[in-house]
Amino acid sequence: MELTVTQDHLSGSKRVAAYPFSAVVGQDDLRLALMLTAINPRIGGVVIRGEKGTAKTTAVRGFAALLGDAPLVQLPLGATEDRVVGSLDMETVLTTGRAEYKPGLLAQADGGILYVDEVNLLADHLVDALLDAAATGQVTIERDSISHTTDTNFVLVGTMNPEEGELRPQLLDRFGLAVDVVASRDVNVRTEIMRRRLAFEADPAGFAARFAEADAGLAQQLTAARERVDSVVLSAAHLARIAHVCAAFDVDGMRADLVIARAAVAHAALAGRQQVEDEDIHVAARLALPHRRRRTPFDEPGLDEQQLAEELANAADEHPEVEDETPETQNPTEQDSPEQPDDDAGSDDAPGGSREQSSSPADESLSTSPSPASDDAEQPGKASGHAVTGAPFRAAADAPRRNR
Repeated sequence: MELTVTQDHLSGSKRVAAYPFSAVVGQDDLRLALMLTAINPRIGGVVIRGEKGTAKTTAVRGFAALLGDAPLVQLPLGATEDRVVGSLDMETVLTTGRAEYKPGLLAQADGGILYVDEVNLLADHLVDALLDAAATGQVTIERDSISHTTDTNFVLVGTMNPEEGELRPQLLDRFGLAVDVVASRDVNVRTEIMRRRLAFEADPAGFAARFAEADAGLAQQLTAARERVDSVVLSAAHLARIAHVCAAFDVDGMRADLVIARAAVAHAALAGRQQVEDEDIHVAARLALPHRRRRTPFDEPGLDEQQLAEELANAADEHPEVEDETPETQNPTEQDSPEQPDDDAGSDDAPGGSREQSSSPADESLSTSPSPASDDAEQPGKASGHAVTGAPFRAAADAPRRNR
């Protein structure tokens, strides 16, 4: 049976004037998580948890502007399943003999960002569809005896206010990285946030021009990191250290191990290194473990930084680097089958953060980790542990489509 593809008249990617990403004050972990996920979308997306008015949406929109022509698609809470994954018009089969495929928001986000505000309020079956597509890079629609698969490669970003309800643990675990954001209690920081926001509202174009150079620097850094990430080497010793840390924190399944491996490679690429170091693992673990570690109802949320540092030191002692070692493991992307994102031993889900939070405003661009930014407002590595990522932010028009 012949199948035709039609473009929906709703693009879902309308742009509005964005607050500059480099103008955001503080929220370093949030900014870094977005960058790592953009460098390697197979990390599996990032969920941003925080109280209202903490620059969650502002940062996401500003970050999308760094990606040039990449689409920013926002998924509304009231969207139907057909609107999200696409639909097959079976009525045309009777009249024309062809099934007509209409792309949904997941296909429209190909090469860009799929943004879900208040993701904790979205229906569970839709969250599952988003996470499946982010993990496998494909959207599959099945109606009666007809099946259609579309390739899609996007950065999944979800924001939520825990005061309005939590995500089910099974869904929260499938987000690669998680960041908790809070408003600063520092008077100087809050004053600078207000000053910048008021200046932006008074003259958006002029304010954006002040930070254009810093944003351009971040965009170049992202581009260079995406080009470098395939050649970054993750040694067998560092793979063992990642496994040691995850086992020490008693996390369920293997998803955390894989996410940390991918995020550590992305962080090394962002820092301009050709090999993963312990610092990269530390940063990745800070963003990948807090929402996965086992907690009793009386435990405080988050991660014990001292315990993480101690476990990393223990891992380095137990799994030292061996000169001229030949890693025997596959790279972290190839280990898990994209066909089965839900399997613990082979799931594709998925940021790292800078070690220090900025307590004072700054307009500098990043080097190895994002600089403070505003509230509200070569050959591939020969070692078999090197990272492999998809082709992030390719034009949607270039993405292959195939029928199954």
